[in-house]
Amino acid sequence: MSSDTSDIGLIVSELRKVLPDGGPPAALHEPEFDAREREMLLACLDSGWVSYAGPQVREFEDRLAATCSRKHAIATVSGTAALHAALLVAGVRANDEVLIPTLTFAATANAVSYCSATPHLVDSDSDTLGMDPEALRQHLSQIAESRANGIYNRKTGGRIAAILPVHVLGHPTRDDRLSDVAAEYGLPLIVDSTESLGSLRDNRPAAAFGQLSVLSFNGNKIVTTGGGGAILTDDDDMADRLRHITTTAKKPHRWAFQHDEVGYNYRMPNLNAALGIAQLDKLHSFVDRKRRLAEAYQAACQKLPGISFVSEPAGTRSNYWLNAIRLPSPDLRDRLLESLHAAGIMARPLWDLMHQLPMFADAPRSSSLAVSENLQACVVCLPSSPRLAAS
Repeated sequence: MSSDTSDIGLIVSELRKVLPDGGPPAALHEPEFDAREREMLLACLDSGWVSYAGPQVREFEDRLAATCSRKHAIATVSGTAALHAALLVAGVRANDEVLIPTLTFAATANAVSYCSATPHLVDSDSDTLGMDPEALRQHLSQIAESRANGIYNRKTGGRIAAILPVHVLGHPTRDDRLSDVAAEYGLPLIVDSTESLGSLRDNRPAAAFGQLSVLSFNGNKIVTTGGGGAILTDDDDMADRLRHITTTAKKPHRWAFQHDEVGYNYRMPNLNAALGIAQLDKLHSFVDRKRRLAEAYQAACQKLPGISFVSEPAGTRSNYWLNAIRLPSPDLRDRLLESLHAAGIMARPLWDLMHQLPMFADAPRSSSLAVSENLQACVVCLPSSPRLAAS
């Protein structure tokens, strides 16, 4: 496909047909509430339990653990807070390096920095959009050095403390292969599943992989608590420590304030958990409608030569948190975004890559990040709210 104005007009026209006629501009992802959310919030207010000590927090955690086939869930104030706590409990220390994809939202790298550690950037897989296990293995074979107390980066001297892949746009990455790489090098695997609640790999919930995994319930996520996150694990000791440090590391006592380590006020309030319980009741409906919307976008792309829909990777069932298309060349992207916004379609590109941001520009990285750079230049995300699906 050439990149003249008529081509852009055709793309906009076909995508516009997928969306409902009239109404407000089609936002990227909107929350959806009804009487059930109001009922749960009012009950919470009437009970007086609004802080993290309320009973809805534990109910929400139990529901999350069951939904994700995990033994434990610890609810937090945000997905970023959940990432930070997970990294700490996994043993990430100051001056360590954590392997993350350069193609991710900044929160992933920020959480590593909160530990006074350094993001170590690797390339992504073109099909899953997430960390490429073979590229990771090859990179480690070039820079990893085994010492008595761990794996070190022979180029920087930093200890490599963990692998942190990300499920981009809700599509599960190749976590089974990443688990193999992690086991080969004796590294903990922490999975950033903040966008993939409701997604499956090999019929397992995407958040069931790794020693720890993390969810987000931001206002734009498939299930929202307004703001919030959660850490998931099957490890009893990790779960106990997570509950301890996310509640300011206070030792149980009827009146004394005794703290035995630095803690973080990261626990989710009861009000947010009440909202989350009502939202979880609708998870299957949300996923089903978003998948119908994805099918409609995919059908539209078949009428557009050179444009491909970003489909769920083989062996997965994606929640299609954000639907996306892949353009044949980077020069189309920004002009298409201008035209989509002018037509009331609030599309956006993928995030700026971590190595393109000033605070991470000097971070260690694999020798090539070409796949990530191509994806960032050619992928456009489309409105994906469940309400946009045809009934």
